[in-house]
Amino acid sequence: MKLLTTLLAGILTLSLSVQAQKSDEELRQLADKIAHKYILTDGHVDLPYRLKIKNFRLERQYLGIPISTTEGDFDYERAKKGGLSAPFMSVYIPSSYQQTGGAKQLADTLITMVKGIAKAHPDKFAVATTPQQVDANFKKGIISFPMGMENGAPLEKLSDVAYFRQQGISYVTLTHGKDNLICDSSYDSTFTHKGLSAYGREVVKEMNRVGIMVDVSHISDDAFYQAVELSTVPVIASHSSCRYFTPTFKRNMSDDMIKLLGKKGGVIQINFGSSFLDENYRQQAEVLQGKFMKILKDKGLKFADPAAQDLLKQFQKENPVLFADVETVANHIDHVVKLTGSTQHVGIGSDFDGVGDSLPTGLKDVSQYPNLIYVLLKRGYSESDIANIMYKNVWRVWSKTVANAKI
Repeated sequence: MKLLTTLLAGILTLSLSVQAQKSDEELRQLADKIAHKYILTDGHVDLPYRLKIKNFRLERQYLGIPISTTEGDFDYERAKKGGLSAPFMSVYIPSSYQQTGGAKQLADTLITMVKGIAKAHPDKFAVATTPQQVDANFKKGIISFPMGMENGAPLEKLSDVAYFRQQGISYVTLTHGKDNLICDSSYDSTFTHKGLSAYGREVVKEMNRVGIMVDVSHISDDAFYQAVELSTVPVIASHSSCRYFTPTFKRNMSDDMIKLLGKKGGVIQINFGSSFLDENYRQQAEVLQGKFMKILKDKGLKFADPAAQDLLKQFQKENPVLFADVETVANHIDHVVKLTGSTQHVGIGSDFDGVGDSLPTGLKDVSQYPNLIYVLLKRGYSESDIANIMYKNVWRVWSKTVANAKI
């Protein structure tokens, strides 16, 4: 490892000297060129659930929303500007469905929505279930929609794993905000299974068998270590960041976890939410959240009420919080590279449309990925390093997972 670190430092120094010869404008132009030259995959975009909240329907008057809109963080026009070519569409299942039922039905509904958008705009979008399909779409200038299921709650029985693979799911985040049938959540304190349940172990094996990537974002530390050891192929963390920068936030990954993930060939895809990136932001945001919830309680309002949303906008204006910025995201990438000894175990998992008004300055929507590439160039990352981060690392895991499948 020491020799590898020394070699990396030498390569970085050489790259820095080359970049220093370019003007700021030249670096920005190069960043934009790189963003469009290579596939750019993002491990987690919450467009489907955002559209569900808006009562999106697959009818003519609604189908233009994913093409051009001023709402949310994703649409076709902004994605093309930013070079985004393979956003993993998140099939998000809130933890509440674990108690009330309907998780599988919601998953099917969101999958149908994604497929419906692609079917309505075949010149712009196409569902993809393998890296090779994305590669082919990219050559045609079409944005691919691979899909990942956020929360394994719809996997109510083991046969559901194969069912959802057939429906187009390429990764499953084993749980979300609460312990479920599969494993414990990093957000929960119940420790129901002390990691994976017996059923969860079978689910991981079945995911390996059918070619679905195991996603360890959201799961507890115990569940992480058990899943990584159990899986016969590398795993991903589709939208997580480094706990080193947010020591109170168990949702992020510790240094030891990141090292093991790298040792096993996996990838952590950095989440852009400011609460994932910066401890000071987290602390400020938690205090303000408490104050706002008290205001709602005093007024007899629920957070989802339209009146509450109007109050929230005013509250945010009166109580500004300093967001993280694009440099902070690069700090997390640097940290993973330092821990793992290479650029082969880190990627992008923005959580666009999923983290609300907490995105970093310079990365407010899918048009702004070149800003991150620019910062990485300034820091001495080579074009091949950046291609690794943009897609090659995830492609390695995804390809191994598909090749390992026994069906």
